[in-house]
Amino acid sequence: LTMLQVAEENKTGTIELLLTRPINDWQVVIGKFFATLLLIVIALAFTLPYYITVANLGNIDHGATITGYLGLILISASYISIGIFTSSISNNQIVGFLLALAIGILFHFLFSFLASSTTGLVGDILYYLSISTHFESISRGVLDSKDLVFFFSLIFLGLISTEAVLQKNRN
Repeated sequence: LTMLQVAEENKTGTIELLLTRPINDWQVVIGKFFATLLLIVIALAFTLPYYITVANLGNIDHGATITGYLGLILISASYISIGIFTSSISNNQIVGFLLALAIGILFHFLFSFLASSTTGLVGDILYYLSISTHFESISRGVLDSKDLVFFFSLIFLGLISTEAVLQKNRN
């Protein structure tokens, strides 16, 4: 979803048209981010009938399900911000996709794998940088502030980086 956000506009030259409008780079980035996030939220909303059906047929942990949906939205928002950033640094959508995939694998699997084989402070840092550990915590129904800070920081870092790239390309 994100590989076309900026890369295709850079390639075709329509980014100049967008950036000459009376909006700033931050508004462009936020608009692209929320448009993609809205699409993800709509896709997740289509799974609600399954939740309602299971809730009516038997026992379900409503807290864990609701925080699971919240975790899916947060992890999606993180990957969207990474994807928009990688799309902004490339004119080729495939390169943007591959960079986003590499960064996503790094955050989701590699940090977790390296943390399990490392001890001490380095292991703790790698464990904290793993998206999967924060998502697992939220999906179990535990809403911890360190998980929220991690996701919001990652989202903010991706969006700020995208805005900086657009600002650099503008000059």
